[in-house]
Amino acid sequence: MKYRRKLFSYKDAFAVNDTNELFLKAVKENCLYHYNHCKEYKKILDGMKFHPDDLKTIDDLSKLPFLPTLIFKKHKLYSVPAFRTIVKATSSGTAGMKSEIGFCVSDLYSGLKMVLNVSKLRGLFSPVPCNYIVFGYKPHKSNKTAVTKTALGATFFTPALSRTFALKYSNGKYNADLEGILNAVIKYSKSKMPVRFMGFPSYTYFLMKMMDERNIRVKLPANSKILLGGGWKQFYTEQVDKSVFYDLAKKVLNIDDWNIIEFFGAVEHPVLYCDCKNHHFHVPIYSRVLIRDVDTLDVLDNGEEGLVNLITPMVKACPILSVMTDDLGILHDGENCSCGINSPYLEIIGRIGMKDIKTCAAGAAEILKEVNL
Repeated sequence: MKYRRKLFSYKDAFAVNDTNELFLKAVKENCLYHYNHCKEYKKILDGMKFHPDDLKTIDDLSKLPFLPTLIFKKHKLYSVPAFRTIVKATSSGTAGMKSEIGFCVSDLYSGLKMVLNVSKLRGLFSPVPCNYIVFGYKPHKSNKTAVTKTALGATFFTPALSRTFALKYSNGKYNADLEGILNAVIKYSKSKMPVRFMGFPSYTYFLMKMMDERNIRVKLPANSKILLGGGWKQFYTEQVDKSVFYDLAKKVLNIDDWNIIEFFGAVEHPVLYCDCKNHHFHVPIYSRVLIRDVDTLDVLDNGEEGLVNLITPMVKACPILSVMTDDLGILHDGENCSCGINSPYLEIIGRIGMKDIKTCAAGAAEILKEVNL
């Protein structure tokens, strides 16, 4: 996939306008590959009367049939033999169903170049060793979730002096150990080396709230950071505004908001979105984002709220080049952010259940029923 290779080798991770033609060629290349190597995907595209050759201009991305993430929770779709998918990742499955996405060597190589390039935005790589506190799952052979792999991977941004996990596996399940994490925070606050938090914002917030209630204040070493990813999941009803989160981090940990960095992504769309200094998710060159009307699925203008449709030619192993999430979002003009990045930025508003959305994606599901998986 030469166009994918060129796209993921491009130096400026946010030069979206300059890479439109290259992105289109990479998507067409990826689409044609899946069309020829995944019978289920071919069946879907044929059923929707679409062929990869229909991708002629960047505006044609809106015509590319998207697959709802729900399909990947019910079906395993692959375009390469199983032995070539050296890594498999699953969604967290908080609703009882999990997506399984495979990655071959070239997919992982593209992903590595993407991470290295996007991470420059917030200076995440450093030779200075850190103590890591992971508000996520301690790796276990039974856990293949993408969020676990991502959280562990983030502890390699710098040399890791230690890794302390909030969720530990015992007796067949994970249990939260916030008391153990609190002891680690107090211990590491006395060190000269920076501390980096990584993981779910919910557990990070619960710890900080517990510290506040107990009137515990620490001053973490300089350049300590909070890295957030994975969303609030089952704790969405307890989600707080970012300003509340930032104020509490300053109050109990002495970490300023510019040292709080948030990530956005999904196992079905493994592109790294890293917020800028103004905490906006600017779209990198490896993806394009369309916002669609909930009722008509028409593409909306920037500034309007709708369903988030994510497109990337990153993965060869599975046909995930265009997926419809159950997220509601708004795409804003990049010029509206003062950080200096001109690519549009995505604001996630909330989530809506796919069962409540009547879309042509349902047509894809019907077609899949006819395929002998």
